[in-house]
Amino acid sequence: MKGCYCLIIKLSETSQIKIGKKLGKIKFKKGYYVYVGSAMNSLIARIERHLSDDKKMHWHVDYLLKKAKVSEVIYNQSKRKIECKLSQYISKNSEGIPDFGCSDCECESHLYYFKNKKEAVECVESAYESIEMKYEYY
Repeated sequence: MKGCYCLIIKLSETSQIKIGKKLGKIKFKKGYYVYVGSAMNSLIARIERHLSDDKKMHWHVDYLLKKAKVSEVIYNQSKRKIECKLSQYISKNSEGIPDFGCSDCECESHLYYFKNKKEAVECVESAYESIEMKYEYY
Protein backbone atom coordinates (compact mmCIF):
# COMPACT_ATOMS: atom_id res chain seq x y z
CA MET A 1 0.00 0.00 0.00
CA LYS A 2 1.29 3.46 -0.94
CA GLY A 3 0.38 6.83 0.49
CA CYS A 4 1.15 9.78 2.71
CA TYR A 5 0.61 10.32 6.41
CA CYS A 6 0.55 13.03 9.03
CA LEU A 7 1.69 12.20 12.53
CA ILE A 8 0.14 14.31 15.28
CA ILE A 9 2.89 14.36 17.90
CA LYS A 10 2.56 15.50 21.51
CA LEU A 11 5.58 17.00 23.27
CA SER A 12 4.78 17.30 26.98
CA GLU A 13 7.53 19.77 27.87
CA THR A 14 9.74 22.28 26.10
CA SER A 15 12.93 20.43 25.16
CA GLN A 16 16.29 20.82 23.43
CA ILE A 17 16.58 17.81 21.13
CA LYS A 18 19.51 16.86 18.92
CA ILE A 19 18.15 16.06 15.45
CA GLY A 20 20.84 14.13 13.63
CA LYS A 21 24.19 15.58 12.61
CA LYS A 22 23.04 18.21 10.11
CA LEU A 23 20.30 19.97 12.10
CA GLY A 24 21.95 19.70 15.51
CA LYS A 25 20.10 20.79 18.67
CA ILE A 26 16.71 22.42 18.22
CA LYS A 27 14.51 23.91 20.92
CA PHE A 28 11.00 22.46 20.64
CA LYS A 29 8.14 24.16 22.47
CA LYS A 30 5.67 22.16 24.52
CA GLY A 31 2.61 21.39 22.42
CA TYR A 32 1.68 19.46 19.31
CA TYR A 33 3.53 18.95 16.06
CA VAL A 34 2.39 17.67 12.69
CA TYR A 35 4.94 15.66 10.75
CA VAL A 36 4.13 15.08 7.08
CA GLY A 37 5.64 12.00 5.47
CA SER A 38 5.12 9.50 2.69
CA ALA A 39 5.68 5.80 2.13
CA MET A 40 5.53 4.82 -1.48
CA ASN A 41 6.11 1.13 -0.74
CA SER A 42 4.67 -0.02 2.58
CA LEU A 43 2.57 2.66 4.22
CA ILE A 44 1.25 0.70 7.21
CA ALA A 45 4.73 -0.65 8.04
CA ARG A 46 6.10 2.92 7.98
CA ILE A 47 3.34 4.17 10.29
CA GLU A 48 3.90 1.26 12.68
CA ARG A 49 7.65 1.95 12.65
CA HIS A 50 6.97 5.53 13.75
CA LEU A 51 4.74 4.23 16.55
CA SER A 52 7.41 1.80 17.78
CA ASP A 53 9.96 2.69 20.46
CA ASP A 54 12.40 0.08 19.14
CA LYS A 55 14.07 1.49 16.02
CA LYS A 56 17.33 2.81 14.67
CA MET A 57 17.57 6.57 14.26
CA HIS A 58 17.14 7.22 10.55
CA TRP A 59 14.74 10.10 9.84
CA HIS A 60 14.63 13.48 11.61
CA VAL A 61 11.30 12.54 13.20
CA ASP A 62 12.90 9.51 14.89
CA TYR A 63 14.94 11.86 17.09
CA LEU A 64 11.86 13.89 18.05
CA LEU A 65 9.91 10.72 18.85
CA LYS A 66 12.48 9.72 21.50
CA LYS A 67 11.05 12.60 23.62
CA ALA A 68 7.53 12.88 22.20
CA LYS A 69 4.64 10.52 21.42
CA VAL A 70 2.37 10.10 18.42
CA SER A 71 -1.19 10.81 19.55
CA GLU A 72 -2.93 10.50 16.16
CA VAL A 73 -2.14 9.37 12.62
CA ILE A 74 -4.08 10.65 9.62
CA TYR A 75 -3.20 9.04 6.29
CA ASN A 76 -4.29 8.43 2.74
CA GLN A 77 -3.83 5.57 0.32
CA SER A 78 -2.71 6.72 -3.11
CA LYS A 79 -0.02 6.25 -5.73
CA ARG A 80 0.14 10.06 -5.96
CA LYS A 81 2.82 11.56 -3.74
CA ILE A 82 0.98 14.48 -2.11
CA GLU A 83 3.31 14.94 0.85
CA CYS A 84 4.58 18.35 -0.30
CA LYS A 85 1.08 19.62 -1.14
CA LEU A 86 -0.08 18.74 2.37
CA SER A 87 3.02 20.34 3.85
CA GLN A 88 2.57 23.54 1.85
CA TYR A 89 -1.04 23.87 3.02
CA ILE A 90 -0.11 23.28 6.67
CA SER A 91 2.76 25.79 6.39
CA LYS A 92 0.24 28.58 5.71
CA ASN A 93 -1.47 27.86 9.03
CA SER A 94 1.42 27.08 11.35
CA GLU A 95 5.03 27.67 12.31
CA GLY A 96 7.42 25.25 10.59
CA ILE A 97 10.68 23.90 11.97
CA PRO A 98 13.21 24.89 9.25
CA ASP A 99 14.74 22.03 7.20
CA PHE A 100 13.03 19.33 9.28
CA GLY A 101 12.12 16.21 7.30
CA CYS A 102 12.44 17.79 3.87
CA SER A 103 15.94 16.98 2.67
CA ASP A 104 14.57 15.31 -0.48
CA CYS A 105 12.28 18.13 -1.66
CA GLU A 106 12.02 21.91 -2.00
CA CYS A 107 9.78 22.46 1.05
CA GLU A 108 11.03 24.59 3.93
CA SER A 109 9.80 22.04 6.47
CA HIS A 110 7.69 18.93 6.99
CA LEU A 111 7.19 19.56 10.73
CA TYR A 112 4.78 22.17 12.09
CA TYR A 113 3.95 23.44 15.57
CA PHE A 114 0.47 23.83 17.08
CA LYS A 115 -0.48 24.81 20.63
CA ASN A 116 -3.17 22.14 20.86
CA LYS A 117 -4.25 18.86 19.30
CA LYS A 118 -7.58 20.15 18.00
CA GLU A 119 -5.90 22.82 15.84
CA ALA A 120 -3.35 20.31 14.54
CA VAL A 121 -5.97 17.71 13.56
CA GLU A 122 -8.28 20.29 11.95
CA CYS A 123 -5.40 21.72 9.92
CA VAL A 124 -4.44 18.27 8.60
CA GLU A 125 -8.06 17.47 7.72
CA SER A 126 -8.34 20.80 5.90
CA ALA A 127 -5.08 20.11 4.04
CA TYR A 128 -6.47 16.82 2.72
CA GLU A 129 -9.79 18.45 1.85
CA SER A 130 -8.00 21.27 -0.01
CA ILE A 131 -6.65 18.75 -2.52
CA GLU A 132 -9.82 16.61 -2.49
CA MET A 133 -8.05 13.57 -1.06
CA LYS A 134 -9.85 11.09 1.17
CA TYR A 135 -8.11 10.34 4.46
CA GLU A 136 -8.36 7.84 7.28
CA TYR A 137 -7.28 7.55 10.91
CA TYR A 138 -4.88 4.85 12.01
